[in-house]
Amino acid sequence: MSVFHSDLAMGRFLPPVDIGPRLARLANRMPVRSPAPPRDMIVTDLRIPGPQGAPEVSVRMYRPTAATGDIPVLVWMHGGGMILGNHLSEEDSNVAFARELGIAVVSVDYRLAPQSPAPAAVEDCYAVVEWLVDNAAEQAIDPQRIALGGASAGGGLAAATALVAHDRGRIPPAFQLLVYPMLDDRTVLRTDLDTRHARFWRPGSNRYAWSAYLGEEAGGADVSHYAAPARRTDLSGLPPAWIGVGTLDLFHSEGVDYAERLRRAGVPVELVVVEGAFHGFDVLFDKKPVSRRFWEAQRDALGYALR
Repeated sequence: MSVFHSDLAMGRFLPPVDIGPRLARLANRMPVRSPAPPRDMIVTDLRIPGPQGAPEVSVRMYRPTAATGDIPVLVWMHGGGMILGNHLSEEDSNVAFARELGIAVVSVDYRLAPQSPAPAAVEDCYAVVEWLVDNAAEQAIDPQRIALGGASAGGGLAAATALVAHDRGRIPPAFQLLVYPMLDDRTVLRTDLDTRHARFWRPGSNRYAWSAYLGEEAGGADVSHYAAPARRTDLSGLPPAWIGVGTLDLFHSEGVDYAERLRRAGVPVELVVVEGAFHGFDVLFDKKPVSRRFWEAQRDALGYALR
């Protein structure tokens, strides 16, 4: 019997590619497809003031044309290991969230490593959230219903942004949507994990990405929890969370552990574990039923939290 989910059986043929500096540079030079805005969506590109002394942050906002009044907003952080991608990388999903839930979605083009190591990315994301709160009336959004979300590295950034918001005490996010989040640099040190069936994001990629983001080797004693949220010892007072991850994902253990620690700290958490699913399965096989159910679970949790 295959260890892969029946919908994802072709995943066993994916080549074992690890991402390093050269491949990351090549990938970031590739143009990103950005189709014409859907007729039922207002799509706006904005440049928002960045953290003090840093450049402006580009974002793309999606808002249903039929939406009226002040609506909730999902601030979305894209994946890519902190070293790849941009705010247009996951546009289809962003449009779908906005359309099906009647919310605004703001996708953040945060600075990438190694050119801009931690805490650049999380500070960019927090600056966007703060700007949305300060400009809520003008943007017709509800500042009390701001969700933070992302996949992979973006999920880690969403968790980190929730920590920053909690500690600075000005902005209370309503929800965290953490899709197979990249939370713990110490995973690169683990020798007890069975990674034979890891796909799409493998140990070599993870080691390079964390070292690029931290500006030093991963697993050291002084890594900030704003860079690696799993380093946080006290998770009390954080927003409710949804965490989803596959059993073959390199981030399975750190995602499940984070969910359990949030629960022990009194934070409401919904944990969805997909048997036989690897990292990014829902992107590579987006039409498969298991991928659709995974996205629908995210949509339903987000809708419940923001309604």
